[in-house]
Amino acid sequence: MRMKKKVSVIGDGGWGTTLAMLLVEKDCNVTLWSYDCNYAEVLENTRENKKYFPGFKIPEEIRITSDLDSATVDKDFIVLAVPSKFFRSVVKNIKKFSNEAIFISVAKGIEIDTFKRMSEVINEELGEVNIAVLSGPSIAYEVAVKKPTSVVVAAYREEIAGKVQELFFTSYFRVYTSEDVVGVELGGALKNIIAIAAGICDGLGLGTNSKSALLSRGLAELIRLGKFLGAEPQTFFGLSGMGDMITTCFSCRSRNRWVGEEIGKGKKLDEVLGRMEMVAEGVYTVKAVNNFIKLYNIDMPIAHKVYEVLYENKSPDIAVRELMARGPKSEKLIN
Repeated sequence: MRMKKKVSVIGDGGWGTTLAMLLVEKDCNVTLWSYDCNYAEVLENTRENKKYFPGFKIPEEIRITSDLDSATVDKDFIVLAVPSKFFRSVVKNIKKFSNEAIFISVAKGIEIDTFKRMSEVINEELGEVNIAVLSGPSIAYEVAVKKPTSVVVAAYREEIAGKVQELFFTSYFRVYTSEDVVGVELGGALKNIIAIAAGICDGLGLGTNSKSALLSRGLAELIRLGKFLGAEPQTFFGLSGMGDMITTCFSCRSRNRWVGEEIGKGKKLDEVLGRMEMVAEGVYTVKAVNNFIKLYNIDMPIAHKVYEVLYENKSPDIAVRELMARGPKSEKLIN
C-alpha cells in the first residue's frame, strides 16, 4: 500500500493556502501552519481564509495548527510560504524535523539587512538540509481555480528537484526543474521591484509603450545583478524571470503592481500599506537591493528610482523624467 506523502505548509497566506489545497488533491497528508493561534482556530472552524484568501473552502482533510513543532516533525516536505521579512524568525524556531525532509521555499524576497536569499537563510539557521525553491508566474487565485500554470523548481541536487517536481505536478500546474537556485530565487524577488514600477506607470497613465520599455530594461537590470551574484543569465529569460515579471506587472491581482499604481496616483507608501492584509515583497526587496547596488556600484537605474519614490518621497513624474533623460546608451541585455 502506497504511503501518503506528509507535507507541511508553513504560512497561511494566499499562496500557502493555495498550495495546501493543491497538495491535498495530490493525495498528500497536509498540515497548514498559522503563526496566530486565534486565527488558526478561525481557519479550523470556518474552513475559509477570509483574511488572506477569501472565497475558497479549505478541505477538511487539511490539518490546521499554530504549533510549529507539530507542523514540522516527521514530515517528508516542509513548504515555507512565509514573507521574507518574517522568514528567518520562523525558520530559526523550526526545531523538530526529519533529516530526510526537503525544505521548499516559495517566498519571493530578499532579507533587507543581510541581502540573503531565502535558501541561504534556511542553511544558516538549520544547517545543511535538503533545499529547493519554487518560483514562476503563479497568481494564487488562478492556481486555485485551476487555470493552466507553469512554474520552476530549482535545487542544487537533481534528485531533490525531481522529487519536488513530482510532488506538485498536476494537470493544471506544470513544474519544470532547474539547477540555478541563485537565478530562480533572484528572478522571483527582483521582478517585484519592476512590478511596482509598472504599477506606477499605470497610475500615471503612461501607456503600453512605456510599460513595455520598462519591462525590457527591467529585465536587463535583473540579469545584471544576477550575473554579479553568480546566476545564469538565461535563467532570467525563463519562468522565474521574464515569465513571472510579465504576470506580476500586468495582473490586476498583483499586490506589487497595485502598490505602484496607488503610488502613481499620488498616495504615500504608508497609506497604501495600511490598506493591505498581504505583504507586497517588492516594497522590502527594493530597500535591500538599493543598499547592495550602492555598495557595489551596480547600475540599476529603475530599481534606484523605485526606491527614491517609495522611501525618499520623489515624485513619480520626476523619476520618470530622470530615467528618460539619462545619456544615450547601446541596448545590452547581457553585459
